[in-house]
Amino acid sequence: MFSGLFFICWRAGQLVTLIPPLGMLSWFIDGFVKANMLTPTYILVLFIVTVLASVWAVETLVRYNSTKRSAIFVSFVDICFFGSFVASVYLLRGIAVENCNSFTRSQFLQSLGPFGFWGQRTNNPLSQDPTKVCSMLKASFAFAILNTMSFFFTAIFAYFLWQHETKHQGEKRSRRHSHSSRRSQHRHRSSSGRRGDYHV
Repeated sequence: MFSGLFFICWRAGQLVTLIPPLGMLSWFIDGFVKANMLTPTYILVLFIVTVLASVWAVETLVRYNSTKRSAIFVSFVDICFFGSFVASVYLLRGIAVENCNSFTRSQFLQSLGPFGFWGQRTNNPLSQDPTKVCSMLKASFAFAILNTMSFFFTAIFAYFLWQHETKHQGEKRSRRHSHSSRRSQHRHRSSSGRRGDYHV
């Protein structure tokens, strides 16, 4: 019971930590698409993982009854998202040591296309505020770390939910079998009693 409650609470919390980076990363993706440039791997991977994780979180929360019945599969998928977020954090790890106040000299700007050195040379408005670019990357990185831990916990809660549901279903089958057995014995005794009372 508690595992189900914890799962729902953490799942709802995941939506809170998934939506902000989804918006920020969409801003980066849109900038690269409009500039007709390839999006850097450290942005693209985190964006894809965040989109898929958001859809998965909504699906498992809205269809909670189905989630309970297939909780072991949900636990497995959550572990996969945990690993995906770990990979995303690893790819974006360089932003953690950057100073946003001096981001104009950062090596990151070489790979940021319209947001970086290329944008500055072509007077792209997206490159006019390097501090904003740095802050959004740092925020996305921080949310990725939060979601990494969050999906690890929901995987554990889903596993315990599966154990609880398995035990509950086993008890229901046991009670049903016991009740059926008692009814069968009662019928047998009633039938035997009627045959014993018959005289020729």
